[in-house]
Amino acid sequence: MDRPIVIAHRGASGERPEHTLAAYELAIDQGADFIEPDLVPTKDDVLVARHENEISGTTDVAGHPEFAARRTTKTIDGQGITGWFTEDFTLAELKTLRAKERIPELRPGNAAYDGRFAVPTLAEIIALAKRRSAETGRTIGIYPETKHPTYFASIGHPTDARLVAELEAAGWDDGEAPVFIQSFEVANLKRIHAITRIRLIQLMDVEGAPADGAVASYVAMRSPDGLKAVAAYAWGIGPNKAGVDGTTLVADAHAAGLRVHPWTYRAENRFLPPRFAGADGRGDVAGEIAAGLRLGIDGFFTDYPAIGVAARDAALRKPAP
Repeated sequence: MDRPIVIAHRGASGERPEHTLAAYELAIDQGADFIEPDLVPTKDDVLVARHENEISGTTDVAGHPEFAARRTTKTIDGQGITGWFTEDFTLAELKTLRAKERIPELRPGNAAYDGRFAVPTLAEIIALAKRRSAETGRTIGIYPETKHPTYFASIGHPTDARLVAELEAAGWDDGEAPVFIQSFEVANLKRIHAITRIRLIQLMDVEGAPADGAVASYVAMRSPDGLKAVAAYAWGIGPNKAGVDGTTLVADAHAAGLRVHPWTYRAENRFLPPRFAGADGRGDVAGEIAAGLRLGIDGFFTDYPAIGVAARDAALRKPAP
């Protein structure tokens, strides 16, 4: 088995509030190969790490009376969403907020860190990866996701070229760079493919379709012909792990020349298949990761990098059948 990569999903987000420098630092300490920032723009077009541009669930913005009037409703990828949005805040304003745990009912330990950490910029995450690479002697990569690119372009805040420019300024502009760029949309990955040699990952869910309408469905995208089309612009795919087990997706993707990085392996029963669930609200995520590795996945996203690294290393120690 080649060495699959461990991708720290939003950092070590099972143990620290997601998309904070503290979560990324812990993930690196735990041996992750890549740290993953979801990227959204500010009003002044600085890329920052938040899972969504609506930030009431991941910051204390609702407790800032000076921003109360900015609460609004927007339609994003066809859904009406009410809250506060990064594109309505300058970076300086966003830096006055503090992160909080998104799912405290499942991760009360993380909630103990509420209010401690700022929202990081892509530049700060790149600097962290470079600094920790130098300190550890390991190459720490980043795995940015471009969130809602069609939506942001439609409101005058396009992100694709800005992301590529920032990566190139860091010296990362080819297929050897410790970077993967991922997106659930298709057209923006094709645009990015035209302007950089950085490796691209086409994300796909079990159901639904890309928000840009470029492909009829993710089901079609996962077919052998669909995967061949993806291989024309992407280096690999990032499928929902639910679409990997019990299917030929890994083999079909490999036949098309694509690598496979499923998402997201989490320890809480809510996110585990029944056979891996435990009695205390958490189950055997290491067992689920091991099952994926036996199918031949080339890497995986996890909220628990320490568990992921241990599971990966245990699989590498086993002799090939």
